[in-house]
Amino acid sequence: MTLLQQSNTDILQTPIEFLKGVGEKRGAVLRKEFNIQNFNDLLYYFPYRHIDKSHVYHVSDIVNDGGYILLRGKIQNVRIVGQMRAQRLTAIFSDETGSIELVWFNGIRWVQDVLKSRTEFVIFGKPTLFNGRWNITHPELIDPAQQQNSPVSLRFQPLYNTSDTAKKKSLDSKAVSKLTANLLAQVKDVIPETMPREMVEELHLMSLRDALVNIHYPEDSQKLSQATLRLKFDELFFTQLKLLKLKLINNKKFQGHLFQQVGHYFNTFYKECLPFDLTNAQKRVLREIRGDVGSGRQMNRLLQGDVGSGKTIIALFSMLLAKDNGFQACLMAPTEILATQHYEKISKQLEPLGMQVEFLSGSTKTAKRRQILTDLQNGQVDILIGTHALIEDNVVFNKLGIVVIDEQHRFGVEQRAKLWRKSGSIPPHILVMTATPIPRTLAMTLYGDLDVSVIDELPAGRKPIVTQHFYEKDRLKLFGFMKKQIAEGRQVYVVYPLIQESEALDLLDLQAGYEAIERSFPPPTYSIGVVHGKMKAEEKDYIMDHFKKNHIQILLSTTVIEVGIDVPNATVMVIENAERFGLSQLHQLRGRVGRGGNQSYCILMSKYELSTEGRKRLNAMVETNDGFEIANFDLQLRGPGDLQGTRQSGMLDFKIADLTKDEKLVAYTRNFAQQILDKDPDLSLPEHKRLAETLEKLMQRDTNWSVIS
Repeated sequence: MTLLQQSNTDILQTPIEFLKGVGEKRGAVLRKEFNIQNFNDLLYYFPYRHIDKSHVYHVSDIVNDGGYILLRGKIQNVRIVGQMRAQRLTAIFSDETGSIELVWFNGIRWVQDVLKSRTEFVIFGKPTLFNGRWNITHPELIDPAQQQNSPVSLRFQPLYNTSDTAKKKSLDSKAVSKLTANLLAQVKDVIPETMPREMVEELHLMSLRDALVNIHYPEDSQKLSQATLRLKFDELFFTQLKLLKLKLINNKKFQGHLFQQVGHYFNTFYKECLPFDLTNAQKRVLREIRGDVGSGRQMNRLLQGDVGSGKTIIALFSMLLAKDNGFQACLMAPTEILATQHYEKISKQLEPLGMQVEFLSGSTKTAKRRQILTDLQNGQVDILIGTHALIEDNVVFNKLGIVVIDEQHRFGVEQRAKLWRKSGSIPPHILVMTATPIPRTLAMTLYGDLDVSVIDELPAGRKPIVTQHFYEKDRLKLFGFMKKQIAEGRQVYVVYPLIQESEALDLLDLQAGYEAIERSFPPPTYSIGVVHGKMKAEEKDYIMDHFKKNHIQILLSTTVIEVGIDVPNATVMVIENAERFGLSQLHQLRGRVGRGGNQSYCILMSKYELSTEGRKRLNAMVETNDGFEIANFDLQLRGPGDLQGTRQSGMLDFKIADLTKDEKLVAYTRNFAQQILDKDPDLSLPEHKRLAETLEKLMQRDTNWSVIS
């Protein structure tokens, strides 16, 4: 994250091809391969690690195959061995403790010229044992005078990520390190600070200038650690400062519809229609939402809750608050199956209240659609539930007060923005829900400008799902267990990763799985249904309806049933080739069972040969049902960029901070940023001038999607 201030960045904005050693052709490669457009981009192109050249070893220290080492001594007996293309250059390196052979296969003439220039050398390379004798192939030849006269420290060699294309243009790691050395020699004295000097001193941080020098060419390991801390702090602190500042701006800028009344519809439903008691966690979240919508400010709240924790009923109460205050509400879901399920459940629950609830999707018939749109514009529709069809231009509300978005990460930013803009001059309240638990550090960073509510308690009577890992050899045992559950009147899901066989992946696909299931569960004794994403909506709805009514005992499916399907009588979830699924997806699939009062089971089927990561994922599923534990483990395995579609958000494009390792620093920087804004919300105090300037640059660079996230 580049945080350099505008006042001193003229030279840092210089196109990269004008750096000594780059030129037009190399510049084009740097732009295309690494998105290095200017000096500043290269300054923030950090090495992924360093090789320690600070310690000089002796030949006698070489006792086994280890890492790279630095040796100081003499080179003698230089000679060319072999003929023509099979030639190699050999030499003997010796110090006071012993000798070792050096070998070069490439650049022989150039190396010969270097070796003729002197006999005293510092060499760097990796010793290997060949024919009982230690040698180093292609050692780096270092001139001690060059080390002393270099503008940067050469004691730790930086290693940079590169690519095959870049290497073909002579831009390997070593070449990139030379370019960064050239750059630092030119710009290190004009690197501006991003934070007030007093703040840097108070936090005992290295200056930004020193940090950027030492992250590339550290003087020692301690300086490298200090540089890393400073740059991580910058990334995380300014991210949190920006998010919290956006939150302040939105609270001031966006007036919200005032829901003062907790009236007839809310109270009647709570007292007479609610089929179960709310958990304490649900009551707490409902109080938080009531506080938001009654404040006169626009609500922007993320509602997290594990599978089956009761998020939808909270969304329904929020929409009833809108009705009590004369407003309409809408709920948007990512799939027609999930949207239909919401509609069927909510419309049935609200029947006693006489409210008009409508459903809109791409498959809604023309005449019905026309009537819904007319009633919606006239204010007769109280709640509209549907898919992305809700964001179409001809969907016009009379008085939209609240928008509920389910599984929000499945919608694009612009899709959500269209829905948000349907409320006129005053934006609607926003409640976004996810059943995919988000680790605390990720939530603080990705959704730091939203208020976050968590339902961390399952409804009473829910039994923990028993999860087991079976191998292919256990298939007869699995089929026997399925037959026993079906004999007790229960139903079974079997989920496959593919629809048809793939030559590239050795997976048990749905088509082959159907044939195997049919042999062991022959009709008419057993009824089998199939659902997958390539089916037409009406076909999927027909099968799902029959499954819900227990006319189908075994439902074979792809991950189309991952989210939201609610069949309380289904007690077994079998996941074929479970090692091919991500942890969050496995957890979502497991959540399709355990929704009734009966004991439920999740069976993870896999081949015996598993990768280390695959085995860790399946073990995690067996060990815990806690979605937040699973999410944290998933974050450690996969990193934040692969979760929740966050790569597309741009929010987590960190160059050095790591949410899987820097949880304490994330929390610290957020608290520190909050303290500053509590004291000085506008960053107008003289001591915060530099923070304000840095933040302004960040605000100008990033689009503010916070109000519809």
